[in-house]
Amino acid sequence: MVHVFLHEPAIAGNTGNAIRLSAVTGARLHLIEPLGFDLEDAKLRRAGLDYHDLADVSIHPDIEQAFAAVPDARVFAFSARTDVSLGDIEYTRDDVLLFGTEPTGLPEEVMAHPRITSRVRIPMLPARRSLNLANAVSIAVYEAWRQLGYDGAGA
Repeated sequence: MVHVFLHEPAIAGNTGNAIRLSAVTGARLHLIEPLGFDLEDAKLRRAGLDYHDLADVSIHPDIEQAFAAVPDARVFAFSARTDVSLGDIEYTRDDVLLFGTEPTGLPEEVMAHPRITSRVRIPMLPARRSLNLANAVSIAVYEAWRQLGYDGAGA
């Protein structure tokens, strides 16, 4: 299943929801420091419920080490600043779905990194600022998983 990278996540509840999503879909979650919360945060635990032990979660000190963990993977950086829609991509099992921090998204130096395969957006109605991070990650993971035939899902 795909890799989800959260670059410098700031809100514990969103990361907890991503942990739960990882557990139920098989997506591999990578958190890139600095984190805006303590991993023992009650909001993180509450949002992730009892799924923490079922999720594949890695923590990386920076984006370079996160990229090194998936050396041959394509990296799709999610942003409102592109015309490429998430439905335009044909996802493969080892793709990376990269998301930025809640208040600001991905910084330009990350968006310009040579490992970025493409910038990708989630379609929304005009004049809307953004989706909640946990919702955006869920939409992208489920689109990739759908394309992969819900590999590993029960009946």
